[in-house]
Amino acid sequence: MALPTKADGIRQQLLELGIDREIIHFDEGVHTAKAAAAALGIEVGAIANSLIFQMADAPLLVMTSGRHRVDTVALATQLGEGPIERATPAQVRAATGQVIGGVAPLGHPAPIRTIVDVALRDYPQLSAAAGTPDTVFMLTYDELLRITGGEERVVGD
Repeated sequence: MALPTKADGIRQQLLELGIDREIIHFDEGVHTAKAAAAALGIEVGAIANSLIFQMADAPLLVMTSGRHRVDTVALATQLGEGPIERATPAQVRAATGQVIGGVAPLGHPAPIRTIVDVALRDYPQLSAAAGTPDTVFMLTYDELLRITGGEERVVGD
C-alpha cells in the first residue's frame, strides 16, 4: 500500500538528512501514546509526542515523552519568554501543515522553535509521527535533536 503523501514527504526529508527509515503505516490511526506504544511493542515513554503550543505569538514544538504531560508553567519559567498555551487545531495546521495526532518533528512550512524532552534520552529507539495520525517512524534521541535543531529541556513531571 502506498504511503500517504505527507508521510512520503517526511520519508524523503529524512533521506535528505541521511536517515533511512521505514515509515510504519497503521491500518487505523493510533490516537494516544499508549495505543502507539502497544502497536509498536515499545514502552509508552519511547513515544516522542509532537505537541504544538503558542508562546510570544509564535508556535513552539515540544517533543515530549509519552510517559508524562508537558508542564507549561515550568517550561515557560525556564524559557522566560511569557506564558505557553496549547495551540488550537487551526494553529497546529498553520504552523506544521499537519493535523493534531500526526505532527512530525519535521516537514513544516517554516522552521519552528523546538524543545526536546530530556526524558526521551532514556530510550534507545523512539517513535515519532510521520505527518499523519496513522504513520510513524523510529529514530534515536540524537537523531531527533539533529533533525529538529531542538533545545534539550525538562518538560514534564
